[in-house]
Amino acid sequence: MWSGPRTVSTALMRSFENRAGTIVVDEPLYGYYLAATGIDHPGADEIIASMPGDWRDVLAELTGGPLPDGVSVYYQKHMTHHLLPEIDRSALAGLTHAFLIRDPRRLLASYARVRSHPTLADLGLEQQVEIFRAFGGPVIDSADILRNPRAALEALCDALGIGFEPAMLSWPAGPRPTDGVWAKYWYDSVWRSTGFGPYRESADAELPPSLEGLAALCQPYYDELAAHRLR
Repeated sequence: MWSGPRTVSTALMRSFENRAGTIVVDEPLYGYYLAATGIDHPGADEIIASMPGDWRDVLAELTGGPLPDGVSVYYQKHMTHHLLPEIDRSALAGLTHAFLIRDPRRLLASYARVRSHPTLADLGLEQQVEIFRAFGGPVIDSADILRNPRAALEALCDALGIGFEPAMLSWPAGPRPTDGVWAKYWYDSVWRSTGFGPYRESADAELPPSLEGLAALCQPYYDELAAHRLR
């Protein structure tokens, strides 16, 4: 599942982890991304120390070897901006890809509360479109999930050929062993949640004027993916 920041990506990971016969992995390329870029994120040293330092090792684990007994779905939560140029895209060919999107104006208005000067590279939209063009796969909009979680998840599971389970609609509150070590900085609201939050039409509607230009750059990438989103 390829997504950018400020979507329902962690809640969606929770949803899949709550289904039978499924294991999840949380942002497996994050450590490599931080080590390679030197970007200052909360807990960066701890994150780098907790994960493989070579992207080749990460992709080998993601794409190779059998799943544990009783497991048929390996859900991988990826942030697309972690997919740096040197990472071999062809190594991803054996995976089934899906794409979680969000209207860029709402995404940026929300992101600006965390980081005041985001760039296109921070959002991963270029990589998201690149992977979609290369491999295809179902596209789901975070707003559609929040408006009607059951209908959206049924459509997603059907597109993935794995079958919807009602257990995906709710989950126990609290942290999980599968959360990345960065969870303590970012996952407070998810830890309090027991399901998808309500959709609010006015949420994140106000975009700072300084981000209007970036929103315009983002819009064509979003539009290309949104044209294929599940209905």
